Amino acid sequence: MLFNSFSFLLFLPIVFLLYWFVTNNNLKKQNLLLLTASYFFYACWDYRFLGLLIFSTLLDYLSGIKIENCLQKKSKKAWLLISICINLGFLGVFKYYDFFASSFAQAFSAIGLTTSPLLLNIILPVGISFYTFHGLSYVLDIYYKRIDSEKNLIDYAVFVSFFPLLVAGPIERATHLLPQLKKEKVFNYTLAVNGLRQILWGFFKKVVVADNCAIYVNAIFSDYHHASSAQLIAGIFLFSFQIYGDFSGYSDIALGTAKLFGIELLRNFNYPCFSRSIAEFWRRWHISLSSWFKDYVYIPLGGSRVSKLKQIRNTFIIFLLSGFWHGANWTFIFWGFLHAVYIIPSVIFSSNRSDLDIVAKDSTFPTLNEIFRMGYTFTLVSLALLFFRSDSLSAAFNYLSLIPKQGSKIDQLSMSYPFISICIMLFLEWFDRKSAIPFLSIQSLHFRRFAYLLILLLIFFMGAFINPRSFIYFQF
Repeated sequence: MLFNSFSFLLFLPIVFLLYWFVTNNNLKKQNLLLLTASYFFYACWDYRFLGLLIFSTLLDYLSGIKIENCLQKKSKKAWLLISICINLGFLGVFKYYDFFASSFAQAFSAIGLTTSPLLLNIILPVGISFYTFHGLSYVLDIYYKRIDSEKNLIDYAVFVSFFPLLVAGPIERATHLLPQLKKEKVFNYTLAVNGLRQILWGFFKKVVVADNCAIYVNAIFSDYHHASSAQLIAGIFLFSFQIYGDFSGYSDIALGTAKLFGIELLRNFNYPCFSRSIAEFWRRWHISLSSWFKDYVYIPLGGSRVSKLKQIRNTFIIFLLSGFWHGANWTFIFWGFLHAVYIIPSVIFSSNRSDLDIVAKDSTFPTLNEIFRMGYTFTLVSLALLFFRSDSLSAAFNYLSLIPKQGSKIDQLSMSYPFISICIMLFLEWFDRKSAIPFLSIQSLHFRRFAYLLILLLIFFMGAFINPRSFIYFQF
């Protein structure tokens, strides 16, 4: 079930009404309802993989209790390794087996040895990378005594499978979400209204910005050999806005939906288009994944407390892992490698903790220096995303090589919808950059209502609902 589908627009109000008006604010009934709704939501995609989600949930639930109760450290570590190995084993089989099998076959072929690897060609269970990381963070936090194990199976299962975040995040932490699931709830009107604002803005970014950019991007990338230089360049930058509108739009809908149930999820985006450096970009883009790798990989490796050489090593490790997490293709690994290369100078010169405040904090408009730095950062990010979007490394390099060789023709008519939608998004986000809630920068209630109406009209007239496009991050 897609957020941008009529079925979800029917599903959500039904669950909302049952949650607040049928359960009588009984916490056990509310959580049981959320779990049932979450499993139904997931089964609408493919019910056959619901069993895998339930198995992963039971594995980590039992492992967490065993880790906490075992008296000997060896036993604790054994249960931790069981959970990690089985979870990563499932992830490896479904997501990475064919990649490794094909890569080894190609490597042997390069030295004159012909092999015929057995490929599984199986569907990737949607959301497996996200709920696997939920479970791994949970058992690791118990092992390192950051939290106690959760004894209530229903509460833990909701933590893993809560439907707004189930298939594309944010990647939640037990320390943040579980306490909310165990707390009695009273309907919070302000929180719910803010949730609706965030849902509205998420829909705009997805169905107006991302889906209109996708039409142009798909046309360019599917026939880039015949595209002009201007079209090739436009395709690169439009994909950046497409993936931002698509993924941050999903995150906004997820966070807004959770607010309707009195739950606040981790923020996943913080206006990354206005980043002045790559280090700042990664503090603002896919925040839950960045912080996950920081807490569970980078810091255990020594983080920034080690020598510069080891800091560089650690940086490459987390960015390569981040690329590999996104998909079983050398393009994703190279995308991660590029970001590591981008950020290494700031690691060497210890400038990666600069730009901690928002851009133009005390003024309405940025300085020329800030404009240049934002443009430079966005260009670097967009060039890396070319590899993210391409089917192979050779296709990406071929795409780049054609840019200086082709003409300058560009279809301005087909660019109108993406251009208008991007300008509206950037305009509103610039003035909202000090707030986590959309539209709150508009002080006048009348102007705010006008903005709601305008966004609704743009969604209605420019959005795609009949044949809704899936979210990009569903494939991860």
